[in-house]
Amino acid sequence: MKNVAVIGAGTMGNGITHVFAQNGFKVNLIDISEASLEKGITTIAKNLDRLITKEKITESVKTNTLNNISTYTSIADGVKNVDLVVEAATERLDLKLKIFKELDEVCQSNTILATNTSSISITQIAAVTNREEKVIGMHFMNPVPIMKLVEIIRGYNTSDETTKIIMDLSLQLGKTPTEVNDYPGFVANRILMPMLNEAIETLYNGVAGVNEIDTIMKLGMAHPMGPLQLADFIGLDVCLSILNVLYDGFKNPKYAPCPLLINMVMAGKLGVKSGEGFYDYSNNRKAEKVAKQFV
Repeated sequence: MKNVAVIGAGTMGNGITHVFAQNGFKVNLIDISEASLEKGITTIAKNLDRLITKEKITESVKTNTLNNISTYTSIADGVKNVDLVVEAATERLDLKLKIFKELDEVCQSNTILATNTSSISITQIAAVTNREEKVIGMHFMNPVPIMKLVEIIRGYNTSDETTKIIMDLSLQLGKTPTEVNDYPGFVANRILMPMLNEAIETLYNGVAGVNEIDTIMKLGMAHPMGPLQLADFIGLDVCLSILNVLYDGFKNPKYAPCPLLINMVMAGKLGVKSGEGFYDYSNNRKAEKVAKQFV
């Protein structure tokens, strides 16, 4: 397996592309937007430059990595003769179903179809294809070049063979693959998102302020960043989407998103990517200044 296609040139897509390309795979990066593709390649180049500065890689590794990447605006053109497709598009069920239906029609019969979804059912995605045994979840963590975990999610009909191929492939990327079964949120977000939601509830109920909540979790629980900062980093819209998947899937009120989170998303306060969430990122991307509404 040496030829891979990645769908989506955003944060996760360009990170996944980077990791595959740096490990010697030929990668076709696909996005409907030429501007997004250009931005994705620029991001990869900048991340490689950081690794050069830290003396983790050489200039030749950067050159080879970038040479391993080709860009496409057409799925049909980008997936020709690839062994694996990793979908990393926006976390929307309707979009993913549309993409996988098309992939099933245009890919070779032996191509494995993986999704980087962080919460949506692999079984439901696979059901729109005629190759359910070859559909699997490959949930990378952000930032992809740095984080070691890949959560490998088996759909109801994912075969043992497909699972072994993807587990072994993840090891080739220098990652630690960990297999889980297909239930809402899988493991990572089933545990993480209720914690982030509870931190937002704690703020909403006036128990403590933004800095205080994050400081307690960082210093008291040895978390590298506080839960409100982490929610901003992930994107509050993404957090809301995952909580809705959990709530719809389990029908358990403990997964119901906090009203404050819902209101912030409706107001466009999405965290780092919008410039404001629980913190103000107008001057820099570090969580150093609490957003004015929480001061």
